[in-house]
Amino acid sequence: MAMIVESILSTRLSTQSRSLFKTVTWRCIAAADTFLIGWLITGNLAFAGSIASVEVLTKMGLYYMHERAWARVDWGFKER
Repeated sequence: MAMIVESILSTRLSTQSRSLFKTVTWRCIAAADTFLIGWLITGNLAFAGSIASVEVLTKMGLYYMHERAWARVDWGFKER
């Protein structure tokens, strides 16, 4: 099974739209996590929401840039 996955990954290129979709879906998960942590620490839903809102905007851009940079790196792929 691992060989099949490796084979698929090594023959396909990551597109910008894939990176963007991964960015958005990951940020939804991460924002919920940040909101929950903020709420547990502060006990204030409004403050937790403010923290999560700012965090979504900054980290979405950072993640997208990180993802696109890694799409250009050949390291970690095995030759067939």
